[in-house]
Amino acid sequence: MNNTRSKRVGIGARPPANPHAEAWIRQGDADALNKGDLYTARLTLDVTPALRARIKIAAFGRGVTVAELLRGLLVREFPENRMENTP
Repeated sequence: MNNTRSKRVGIGARPPANPHAEAWIRQGDADALNKGDLYTARLTLDVTPALRARIKIAAFGRGVTVAELLRGLLVREFPENRMENTP
């Protein structure tokens, strides 16, 4: 029997973990972490499937998520310093 395969080389022991590096990796994207702090109130509304499709297409065309698109629209429509928005 002619063995033309190379010998298997075992992988060495895993190097010791760097706790600082692992904490940094687990931290994730800082923007994603802050979204929960910024957007804590949920708003639910019913729309037709056709309107939902148009919103999704518009968001995709702009390279943003539906949530980002709608947040931007609401912020533009209801700015903080507008007199009619104050109680």
